[in-house]
Parts: sequence; C-alpha cells; structure tokens
Amino acid sequence: MNSRLLNRLVETEGTLGPLALRIPAGIIFAAHGSQKLFGWFGGYGLAGTGQWMASIGLSPGELFALLAGSAEFFGGIALLLGVLVRPAAALLAFTMLVAIFSVHITKGLFLDKGGFEYALALFAVSISLFISGAGAFSLDRAFGGVNRDPRRQAGISRPLSV
Repeated sequence: MNSRLLNRLVETEGTLGPLALRIPAGIIFAAHGSQKLFGWFGGYGLAGTGQWMASIGLSPGELFALLAGSAEFFGGIALLLGVLVRPAAALLAFTMLVAIFSVHITKGLFLDKGGFEYALALFAVSISLFISGAGAFSLDRAFGGVNRDPRRQAGISRPLSV
C-alpha cells in the first residue's frame, strides 16, 4: 500500500474529543457485534441472527449476520485501540446506514418504537471519527499518524482528502 495513503488514513491530532467518542462507541459496537457473532450478552449468535436477517429480507441471512457482526465487533475493537480508526469508522457508518434503512426507517425516529435514533447517533459518531481520526491515546497516533499540518495545529482544520 502506498505509504502516503496509509499515513493519511492514520493521521490524527492529539486532541481528546475523538477519544471521548471512540471509547463508548467502541464498547457499544464490540458488544453488539459479539451478540451477533458469538451469542454473548444475550445475543443469538451467528445462526440466530442469520435467521432473523433472512426474515427481514437480508439473504443469505448468515452471511449478512457475519458481515454486520464482524464490522461491529472488529470495528469496535479498532475504535477502542485507536487503530485504523478512519477505515473502521467508514465501515461502521455504512453498517449503521444499512441498519437504519433495512430495519428501523419504517418505525420512525424514536427508539421505544423500534426507530432509528440510536443507529443514527452511532452513524454520526462514526462519521465524526472518520473525519477526525483517532485522536489522543491511540495506536494510530503512537505509530506515526501525527498531523504535522501547521494550519491544523493552529486550529484551522481541513477536510479529509485521499
């Protein structure tokens, strides 16, 4: 892989804002993914989640359960560790869009009615982390993904461009 592209993917500032998003979102995503993949925390595991996904039209259900569970579990772990946060966040944002439009959109906004507000909040967190990168206390930053752009160090941000 092009080292310039890899550096841009892991580049981040040392601010605490992304850390405040990464930790709770990482826990939530990893826990939900482990429900789908392993049946932990009262989940149904791959077979049960696959049956449910097939019942709502996502076929083959077990494949979709594997994809969603893996994105959430491994993406959540990536957020917790702060490693490859931008690619993980992009994958998680896509996963939340699929959840919103395949499961929740017809039920309205509110969570108590099965609506999309929770998935929308996780989508927004994922997009924010995609834009900002991992932030302080992350492996991305520790392994050289330090933003050296003087405009950003002065607080003037520029959009992500690859």
